[in-house]
Parts: sequence; C-alpha cells; structure tokens
Amino acid sequence: MAETKKILVLGASGLIGRHVTDDLRSRGFAAIGVARRFSPSQRKSALDLELPLLALDSTALARLIADHGIDVVVNCIGLLQDGPGGDVAAVHGDFVVRLLRAIRGCGRPIRLVHISIPGAATEDRTAFSATKREAERLIAASDVAYAILRPGFVIAPSAYGGSAMVRALAALPLQLPATEASKPFQPVMVEDISATIAWLAACDIGDKRVDAVVWDLMQPQPITLGRVIELFRRSLGTSDDPRVTLPAFMLDLGARLGDLASWLGWMPPIRSTAIAELRRGVRGDPSPWMAATGIVPTAAGEVVGSRGATIQDKWFARLYLVKALVIASLVVFWTVSGCIALFVSYNAAADILRSHAFPPALVAPVTVLTSLMDMAIGILIAFRRTSAAGLIAGIVVSFGYMLGAAILTPDLWIEPLGALVKTGPAVVLMLVALLTLDNR
Repeated sequence: MAETKKILVLGASGLIGRHVTDDLRSRGFAAIGVARRFSPSQRKSALDLELPLLALDSTALARLIADHGIDVVVNCIGLLQDGPGGDVAAVHGDFVVRLLRAIRGCGRPIRLVHISIPGAATEDRTAFSATKREAERLIAASDVAYAILRPGFVIAPSAYGGSAMVRALAALPLQLPATEASKPFQPVMVEDISATIAWLAACDIGDKRVDAVVWDLMQPQPITLGRVIELFRRSLGTSDDPRVTLPAFMLDLGARLGDLASWLGWMPPIRSTAIAELRRGVRGDPSPWMAATGIVPTAAGEVVGSRGATIQDKWFARLYLVKALVIASLVVFWTVSGCIALFVSYNAAADILRSHAFPPALVAPVTVLTSLMDMAIGILIAFRRTSAAGLIAGIVVSFGYMLGAAILTPDLWIEPLGALVKTGPAVVLMLVALLTLDNR
C-alpha cells in the first residue's frame, strides 16, 4: 500500500525537495527529508535529518537507506555553478556514483527518482547541464530501477533562485531584451512534480510502466519567458506600468557580478550559468509523462495570472533585487569610509578629535582602531557566512559612535554636514539587510 512506502528525499531544503517532502507526507507516505541544513522555519518534523550528504561515502549512504527501510530514493540535489560550497562535477557526478553504489549495496529493490533538467544533450553548453546529463548516463547504465524527471521552469508558492528573479522582473519597471524574452520557457507547477513522485512511489518496483523512464515535466502549451513574466505582472498588478528594456550587456555584467558574489558565499540568481541556461530556453515533450501517469499539468496561466498577489508577494518581488544593492552599498560604505580615514584623510580624521579636546595620547590609536574596525565590518558583511555578524557589529558600532560623540564631542551633532545625524538611517538600512538575509 502507498501509505506504507518509505521515501528518502535528498536535498529536502530546496525549492523542489521541500515541497515534495511535505506533499508526500500529506499523502500518507513516510517521507524522510535529508539536507545539509534546514532553516528554522523548515524544521517541522523529526523525520527531517541534517547530514553532510555530499561528504558521505557509499557505505554511509547505504546505511542511511537500509536503517530507515527505504523503498524510494528521490534525489533533488543540484548545484548551478562552481563556488566555495562545492563544484558541479562532485555534486552531479561523484555523488550520483556513490548513491548508485549505495542503492545496489542495500540488498533490496529500491527505485531511484532523479531530478534532472530538460533539453537535448547537443544543446548543453555549461558545466551545469553537462554534468546533469552525465548523471543521467550514469543512472541509465546502472542496474538500478530508476525514473529520471526533467522539470521545466518550476513555479511554486515559495520562490528561490530563478523563480524569485522572474517575480522581481515582473515587479520592477524592467524588461528583458527581445531575444531573451522570446525564448521558450515551458513551466511546471511544483504540485505536478510531487504528484508524479507520489504516483511513482505507489507503483510496484517491478511495474514495467515505470521501468527506466525519462520524462519531461512541463505544460504542453508553448510559452515564452516574456509571457511567463507577463503572467506574474498580471498577478502583481504591474502590467500597465512603463518599463525600460535592459540591454543585453547589462545581463552579462550582472552575471559577472553574480559570479563574483558567489565566491563570497552568496547564491545570486544572476550568474553566467543562469544566463547561459536562460538563453538556451526551457522546452520538452511532456506527452509520454502525461500518457503514463494520467496527470494533466496545470498551465501557468491557470495559477499565476488568475489570482492577485498578496502584499507579502509584492514586497518580496520588489525587494529581491534591492536586497543585493543594500548589501553591496553597506560593504562599500564601511570599507571605503575606513580606508579614507586611514589612508587618504588620516590627518583630517585625527584633527576632528583634536579640535574637540580629545585626549592627545588617544587621537592616533582611536583613529587607526576605528578605521580598521570600519573596514573589518565591511569585509564581514561582504561574505555570506559572516554577513549577519558584520551587520550586527555595524549596528552596535554605529550606536557606539553616536553615544561616544554625545558624551565626548556633542557639538558634532550640529555640524553643517550632519555626519552623525546620517548614522541613524545607516543603522536602519543595516537592520533591513539583517532582517532580509534569509534565502529560504
């Protein structure tokens, strides 16, 4: 019976993995979600396990599968581009090799459901798509029962990565260049993905209908990226707003900046791989999937364009790209101000303290220390892992500057340029950055 099946979802903190795990549980399956880390809001069940999946060898993976009596393994793990968090070859290739070895070593029949990408291998131009295709070849060459699912552009209640970017483009007065906007972009609702996995899980392991299948999961109706964005504009109420068309070089520049940010630990949706995949488009043939499962995929227009966005939808879409500007501006603010005080205008910075009867013996140490502290805060904010600490430190130091000035040099509060008065809005901006730091 379907309710007795045990399903292991790898990558259960991601956009697809999280929804699939929760949906399978609602259908009566014992779904165990595994991820390297769950956000506090995702920790809803004792069946969610935090494990360093990519570091586990085949023996540890086999033990994980066997100890929980798993019947179906769903692999939702993926990585868009190389970075400090890993490389695509290790995530899509090496891990799949170990996973296949683990499944074979369990001594019981297990079905692997692998989430891949649509498109023909001849169109693969990035390490992301090439390694995804290599993972498909490894699975097909194994003796493991498998189903490879190739979702189109995934639309879900939550937003992350590319789906968040589409919402942001719909909310802001921006338009993609005509070439990119005209690319085929067949979407799929995340509910249709989880329904497919539930259907597969309910099938007997020997069922020939699901023996070594490769399915494209997407709506059959042709649609372009520009049209998908227009559906979100209709939902957000921005269809009639004037828009500025982005030149193609701005996309390439944004991709380069995104690549730089990724090496600082951030996961921006605009990176060179994302732009390359966008220009490739999303297309496929969902008819074999529909015929086998009887699932009729929901068209994007039936969901996205048919309801008005909530206020939280609007705020998220408007602030998504602005968040990157806020972080970048704070990094520049702290590092540049520290560098100017220490290397460019040291004497002027020291004179401010001297002119306000600051103890002479402390002028040089305090000037150097505060300059280095400002630069350190900027560097902390720049790296994703330490950004929260940097923002908190920036808020504390800003209040310290304000309090210290009020005690030692109160007349600085009424200087013509209002440097201390402007510290208040900077604190508010840091607070906004801190409150919007979460990605999931």
